[in-house]
Amino acid sequence: MKITALETDRLRMPPGRRYYDAIHEFGAGSGAVVLRLRTDAGITGWASSSFGTVEGGPRVLQTILEEEVKPLLLGKDPAFPRRIRAELWRALEYHGVTGIVQFALAAVDIALWDILGKALGVPVYKILGACWDRMPVYSMCGWYYEGDRDLSEYRRSLETAFEQGYRAVKIKVGRGPVDDDERRIRLALDLAGRGRRVMVDANQAFNRNEALRRGRLYQQMGCFWYEEPLPPHEMEGYAELAAALDIRVATGENLYTKYQFADLIARRGADVVQPDNRRAGGVCEWMEIAAVADAFGLELASHGGGGANLNMLLAMPNAIYMETSGPQKLVDGEMPAPEEPGMGTEVSAERIRKYKVG
Repeated sequence: MKITALETDRLRMPPGRRYYDAIHEFGAGSGAVVLRLRTDAGITGWASSSFGTVEGGPRVLQTILEEEVKPLLLGKDPAFPRRIRAELWRALEYHGVTGIVQFALAAVDIALWDILGKALGVPVYKILGACWDRMPVYSMCGWYYEGDRDLSEYRRSLETAFEQGYRAVKIKVGRGPVDDDERRIRLALDLAGRGRRVMVDANQAFNRNEALRRGRLYQQMGCFWYEEPLPPHEMEGYAELAAALDIRVATGENLYTKYQFADLIARRGADVVQPDNRRAGGVCEWMEIAAVADAFGLELASHGGGGANLNMLLAMPNAIYMETSGPQKLVDGEMPAPEEPGMGTEVSAERIRKYKVG
């Protein structure tokens, strides 16, 4: 089997209502790039990369895929994803293999595995070595919302998640003073009741002293984990924080490749590592990150949801959660393993027609 074509579509979603984490604003507009790898066997591998806040990002990624990656992929056998990854790495390293270049490498890797799953007629997690037949999920629902001083919209988002069958929710903290965090956490814990979990996510908002001060509060209140309190380059700070707190310290969504994860893990800077399937590098790199984390006795959760994340997590013995939101087909707060062959990463023709630009 050979790759015969690489095709991309650039999508732009219209602005909606604004919402926030500790340092970012969302809702002003977002975009994505959809990737298709076609083969001479009539099988097409799919992947997509989304951009929540960077308007020009999809255009840059599309250019890298079309101009840099495409000439290198045509004629390749998709059954060799690690070899292809190494060849792309060497070809692209002059202008760096982190940042948006890694988005491109990750998308290619995911599309290759989608081809392999479809060729064999099985979901990819079975090729990778299945460990689980379902994965616990949590809802990322507790954002900051415009004009929500009384937390009524925040409350509704949590109530809706629990009504949808989630047994864990994640809320944003760190945008305001510590008293505001305490208020938001208390409300979430009251709505969760017994047997359901609340995670908190600070999105890099703090320095080391403030991260420790607030972490002690989150720990005392009974939050399940404390996510991304520091900027990703603060490896030493993460190590200090993880050593000082009993609450799980979770981070990794802004780390690139197994090399940055290895640095964090060797420093013992996290209890839960959280790869992102755009930045961490796709299936090949994810599986190696999970293995290193497992060797150190660490748990793993995804940043983001969808078919790619689910297939990868189901093959990781140390995976504990997939992040997602909205209505899902859940059984006791868990998402059953997919049945369709491939990665489950196809994008509907209707969605492409509706949002395609360029």
